[in-house]
Amino acid sequence: MAKVLAVLSSGHKDTENNYETGWWAEELFAPMEILEKAGHQMDLASPLGGKPTLDKVSISEDYDPEGKYKKLYESGLADNTTALSDVNAKEYDVVFIVGGHGAMYDLAESEELRDIINTVYDNGNIVSAVCHGPAPLIWTMRPDGKSIIDGLDVTGYPEAVEPEGLPAILPFSLEGKMNEVANYSAENKVVWGNEQLVTGRDPFSAEELANELVKALDKRNNKDN
Repeated sequence: MAKVLAVLSSGHKDTENNYETGWWAEELFAPMEILEKAGHQMDLASPLGGKPTLDKVSISEDYDPEGKYKKLYESGLADNTTALSDVNAKEYDVVFIVGGHGAMYDLAESEELRDIINTVYDNGNIVSAVCHGPAPLIWTMRPDGKSIIDGLDVTGYPEAVEPEGLPAILPFSLEGKMNEVANYSAENKVVWGNEQLVTGRDPFSAEELANELVKALDKRNNKDN
């Protein structure tokens, strides 16, 4: 059994533009289901701890037509997260950064998250992120002063499909910033940059990313045995 740390945005509120965002339901619950079914443990963390803010759009009929993720959210599965400052990163085989536009705010700015990412990576373990979740990776610096994704193949939410008008109020362009340090592509749902770093393009990539993590963990387990 591997231990996976899923990191969620605590949420962001922009009163001036009447905009509130946070983490995306499918990007947590779809991987959670797959990883736990495979026998792995998933713990939840966020910058502030406690109940993080969900982007309510992610449980709307447009994105969750069967109400599956709405039901999981309302069951309280994500109500109790550990504060990033209380996480012992050495315990985890995988850090998984959940998307939602919230990740571009508090997660991208979090020094604590950068430390967790680097610790997991330094221990030879896996760093993963989906949709807007790769945002913190851009500013996670390695000992050589370069980004952890420097020169690697990556993906994330494409600029072309951002909701109309939203890029104007976001703090940066995810695709643009990733392109400055890495080889960004929207062609594939899931992209391995190296054996330790994997990114997913959008909410519909979450299941495939989780399956890739399961395969990678199985491979490591077989190697250890």
